[in-house]
Amino acid sequence: MDTPPADEAAPPEAQRADESEEFRSLRASFRGFAFPVTAGFILWYLLYVLLSSYAPAFMATKVFGHVNVALVLGLLQFASTFAIAAWYARFADRRLDPAATAIRESRQAADRAGRQDSAVRLPQEAAE
Repeated sequence: MDTPPADEAAPPEAQRADESEEFRSLRASFRGFAFPVTAGFILWYLLYVLLSSYAPAFMATKVFGHVNVALVLGLLQFASTFAIAAWYARFADRRLDPAATAIRESRQAADRAGRQDSAVRLPQEAAE
């Protein structure tokens, strides 16, 4: 398996981007959404598993016809998964994507400016 050497550090441009206040804010915004929603979903799933294990009589309770509580809660697991995915897509469109685009565009502008400066200096340095 090919692995990169451990002593290679990230390029200085990448470190500057990672250390910027804009990037920290973007990362905090993502974590502020992802961690609580993930924890909530895991707790919701564990509730389903624990009820299935320790409350089989409750889970076997008929809601209507042949549909019991276990089936309803199981289907709600799927529904909540899709709802969370839609919620995240909307959150990302409104909060994460604009900030990420702004960071990317500012880094690209800085990179272009840096290349133009080095292109201007190279012919002058060659003449000396």
